[in-house]
Amino acid sequence: MAHSTASSVRVPNTVEETFPLTQRLSASANRPRISTASSKPQKKSFNWLAKFKRATTLMMRPKRPMAKAPTAWRSIQAIIFASWLNVLLVFIPISWAMNFALPDQHTLIFVFAFLAIIPLAKLLAFATDELSLRVGQTLAGLLNATLGNAVELIVSIIALAKCQLTIVQSSLVGSILSNLLLVLGMCFFAGGLRFSEQGFGQSAVQLNSSLLTISVIAVLLPGAFHMALQGQPQYDELSTDYNILKTSHGVAIILLFIYASYLVFQLFSHKALYDDDNEDMQPTKEYTGQNPFRLHRTHRNITDGERVSSPSSAHDGEAAIALSRPADANPDVEPGTHSIASAETETEAPEQPLMNLAVCLWLLVVVTVLVAVTAEFLVDSIDGLTSSGSINKEFVGVILLPIVGNAAEHVTAVTVSVKDKLTLSLGVAVGSSIQIALFVIPFIVTLGWIMGKPLTLLFDPLESIVLFLSVLTVNYVVQDGKSNWLEGMILMCLYMILIVTFWYYPGKSLVNVTEDYPTY
Repeated sequence: MAHSTASSVRVPNTVEETFPLTQRLSASANRPRISTASSKPQKKSFNWLAKFKRATTLMMRPKRPMAKAPTAWRSIQAIIFASWLNVLLVFIPISWAMNFALPDQHTLIFVFAFLAIIPLAKLLAFATDELSLRVGQTLAGLLNATLGNAVELIVSIIALAKCQLTIVQSSLVGSILSNLLLVLGMCFFAGGLRFSEQGFGQSAVQLNSSLLTISVIAVLLPGAFHMALQGQPQYDELSTDYNILKTSHGVAIILLFIYASYLVFQLFSHKALYDDDNEDMQPTKEYTGQNPFRLHRTHRNITDGERVSSPSSAHDGEAAIALSRPADANPDVEPGTHSIASAETETEAPEQPLMNLAVCLWLLVVVTVLVAVTAEFLVDSIDGLTSSGSINKEFVGVILLPIVGNAAEHVTAVTVSVKDKLTLSLGVAVGSSIQIALFVIPFIVTLGWIMGKPLTLLFDPLESIVLFLSVLTVNYVVQDGKSNWLEGMILMCLYMILIVTFWYYPGKSLVNVTEDYPTY
């Protein structure tokens, strides 16, 4: 009994001693502990870098494969025949010659420089579109919004350097109003003439509306700051304006941080939210029966169930008219609203660029230089133009200058909205407004801080109220995720009301801080 008991006790012990336990102990004793502790952070860091590299690669990958780029000579020919607006390029040397030969003719210089910048903005948009073909959809929208605002940014910097603070503020507010009301209204109206209802991503648009609301609050708060102290016995206007100036500097830095966070959200963390095929996308609806606004482009009547394909879908030599095709097979409809076969054909078809990359980059550089020089002549002529009293600076800044910078965006956004790519139209119109509100305005304020110019966020009271009401109206229009031609008409008519209002509005500058404000 004792022997059996002892053996029964000793057997497990011998098994435990001779099994791989000793090997594990010796291996753990010989293994360096530092490498075990340091391997986890390296793995996490490697995973983060790998995810970042993968997201960047996907962002740079175009949606459709690229065909072979044309030669330099073919690219130059494409630039020359890109648009009929290139005829207006003749006004570039005319405006330059007028500026040096007749410097007192401010009205003629303004008109010729105004006409000269329009084709330059169109060429800038043309080069931007060619760059957008080589990247993903989200980055393409960001490029269109960024380079589309290049004209406004150049004009604002030149006006800031010449201390034309009223022109700077008015032109930036006017660019937001032009994009939100005129461009977006034209997109809704033009698309509504072809489709009964056009759908877009509701969540992304609501988020954009929230960002616009934040920017409007940043513009309204300095005005409330100024009004709250008026009428008080201890009120000192110069010290109040100086405090508003310092407040504007701090708010501008916060707005730039919000814009940087928005870029991370749009390009990396929630990139799928801005794609055409996300689940939040509302469907597009055709007109029931005959479209009352359809212009018949064929020699026979188009019956119900027949569709006319766009020129882009007929470039491969197929028939331009597809008979007996269901209503959801329209090749111009966004992904997710047409048939799978047409989507696969559109995806597999290679994209043919009109310029090679080198010519495209050179075009961007040359156009930017020409815009900078012509815009300087334009800004110099504004004082002489408005000194007669027939036109005021507010109308020039809010209405005229945004037309110059947004002319190309108008054409691009309306063209793609007719093809039911309304998400891209919203990216051009609303995305451009967000970039001006959250990046261009605080950047110009910060740049004025560096240059010693007293530019603040205290805008003209009428401009601030109009901006708030416009953002509020657009928020109501897009909250259902659908659009029609009447909503576009409402936005365009509201912009016409603003044109009439600013034509008769004399304007008033609220800031009396001089250029030597750091001495206070």
